[in-house]
Amino acid sequence: MKKKVMAVLCAAFMAFGLVACGASEGNTDTANTDAANTDSADAAESSIDISGVTLLSDGVLTVGAEVGYPPFEDFADDGTTPIGFDVDVITAVADKLGLEVNIINTAWDGIFAGIGVNYDVACSAITITPERQETMLFSTPYINNYQAVVLLADDDTQITSFNDLDGMSIAVQKETTSDILMSDYKSTGTIDVQIVANEKIKSCFTQLQNGEIDAVVVDSTVADGYVNSSDAFKIVYKDTEEPEQFGIAISVDNEALQTAINEALAELEAEGFIQETYDYWFGSVTE
Repeated sequence: MKKKVMAVLCAAFMAFGLVACGASEGNTDTANTDAANTDSADAAESSIDISGVTLLSDGVLTVGAEVGYPPFEDFADDGTTPIGFDVDVITAVADKLGLEVNIINTAWDGIFAGIGVNYDVACSAITITPERQETMLFSTPYINNYQAVVLLADDDTQITSFNDLDGMSIAVQKETTSDILMSDYKSTGTIDVQIVANEKIKSCFTQLQNGEIDAVVVDSTVADGYVNSSDAFKIVYKDTEEPEQFGIAISVDNEALQTAINEALAELEAEGFIQETYDYWFGSVTE
């Protein structure tokens, strides 16, 4: 498994914008991890039965991800190598299955349509929801998440619930759980907010930094990564009453792959790998 280097993380999150060097905005850029650059003969033997698993490419787990959602997915300072929590987890899963891994960078908008067509699975901070379970399979959850509100560090506004966002302008990433949540609050008249929906989460934090909006509503795990990487922001509220769980999304007709991935995740959890990786990516980069 790839050795993690703190300097790489710092480079990926450097400066207030946390802009990855050379990160592509395209929908279908392909980026290979270190594991995918190894020969098939070098792949670890799997202790998990994958004989009934269908893959788009023999010996390779092809993964769709929006590489631009730190600290889950981002590019290293070479501009092409994906790094992040999800990258480490899915690479470890593939290793458990005796497979190489190939990560396909794709826009969040439409990422689900590519499952089983452009890639075998999608692993990109995907919340498991009943609506999504109607059209795709999910692995067992590998991380918990909450919705959070982020302000500038010097903003004294008191936010104790989403209702306190009334009258404010907020940024969200388009078509994410945060976008759906805030749109529901607005459409039901619960609060009157101006919603700025961006294609990339980095744009939300740039707008906050520049004073273009008042707050960012985002996954708490992502908020942790930004706040721990910059003293420009602070988390003022987490909705711990409504927990979310992230899972790996799989084609609805590939139950064998779902079973194999679940076995791999269980082994990684038992070995402490998931917790170790979580502590690394969501801890302070100054440690």
